Amino acid sequence: MATGEKAPDAFRTIGELSAELGVAQHILRYWETKFPQLRPLQRAGNRRYYRPADVALARRIHRLLNEEGYTVKGVQKLLRTKGEAEQPLLARSPATVIPQPSYKADSAITASQTSFDVERLKVLRDRLAAALEG
Repeated sequence: MATGEKAPDAFRTIGELSAELGVAQHILRYWETKFPQLRPLQRAGNRRYYRPADVALARRIHRLLNEEGYTVKGVQKLLRTKGEAEQPLLARSPATVIPQPSYKADSAITASQTSFDVERLKVLRDRLAAALEG
């Protein structure tokens, strides 16, 4: 561990978590109002201390919102429906968290249908690229 770095299981302040995630502190406070699962400890002067589980949850919320394209309502629903089952995953590092699909798998979809959809999407992509060039 380099000088100045905290242990992985150390509590984080809102400033530290904000810097780690690359989001403003007011965004973290907003998330606390929208996601009841995110509840850091609050000490004197309302100073927030994020436990390792809170940090993992904030990372997951950030990933879902900013990398996977979920809306706030979508993440709320995901955390509400998966909350109990997902709890052990929240303590893991972000690299080991299993990503959740944004759709429900339909067992009626076959491999040939999927490849057809991919081919159709490629044709559409090529048409759009040609339209943008011309």
